[in-house]
Amino acid sequence: MAELRSEEEQIDAIKRWWKENGTSLVAGLVLAGAGVFGWNAWQDHQDSKAENASLRYQQLVAQTAGLESADDSNAQALASARTAAEELVDKNDGSLYAELALLLDARLAVQEDDTDGARASLEQVLDDSPRQYLKSLARLRLARLDVAADRGDAALDQLDDSLVEPLAAQRYNVRGDAYYALGREDDARDAWQQARQLADDQDQPLYGVAMKLDDLGTRDLDVERPSSGTRLPGNAAPGESLPAASTSTLRGTDEATP
Repeated sequence: MAELRSEEEQIDAIKRWWKENGTSLVAGLVLAGAGVFGWNAWQDHQDSKAENASLRYQQLVAQTAGLESADDSNAQALASARTAAEELVDKNDGSLYAELALLLDARLAVQEDDTDGARASLEQVLDDSPRQYLKSLARLRLARLDVAADRGDAALDQLDDSLVEPLAAQRYNVRGDAYYALGREDDARDAWQQARQLADDQDQPLYGVAMKLDDLGTRDLDVERPSSGTRLPGNAAPGESLPAASTSTLRGTDEATP
């Protein structure tokens, strides 16, 4: 009998505890379940959004392949590609693919001779991106725009800020361009030589540097000299079009991109 009363007391105690705490316990379990479901749904949404942004960016890259100028045959395609880049940025603001789209838009803007638009896209990456590599790419390309606009001092100011180590060779390359634009040939030579050394050390291709050094008469003897009349990219003689190295330098296509 004593054991029976003890069991009944335990049951009564459980009933009292459930009456006092059961509602809050159930509510807590419901909220916990809803939280897990909500988190999973949010994660699925983010994953889907990232996959869609990746696909849109790949389509944009394919869409712009082969667009090297803004002539009549490419003008509409360039405009369409820039619109697609703008939409990608608007719908995925702050994402990696939005920032890559901004860098691509800057290149397309240069091809349309829209340097203000190019600068705006690059400055947006520089101001908003948390990714140091992309910020460094943007700074490097802003410096190229400054060199192309005969603003060598502004380019050097851009390059005084830190860039990630993998872009060190390109940094010295553009620094040499800026010095050359300012008529400081000795400084340009030193910068280009440093760029070539860094490129060799990092096993990176760096196009155009040897031609620039050769133009200054400092190219190594074991490197074949180009034909006579070669000029530094970006300094074509009257009546000549800019060499391919010049326009690629302005677009920033001589450095690796993510």
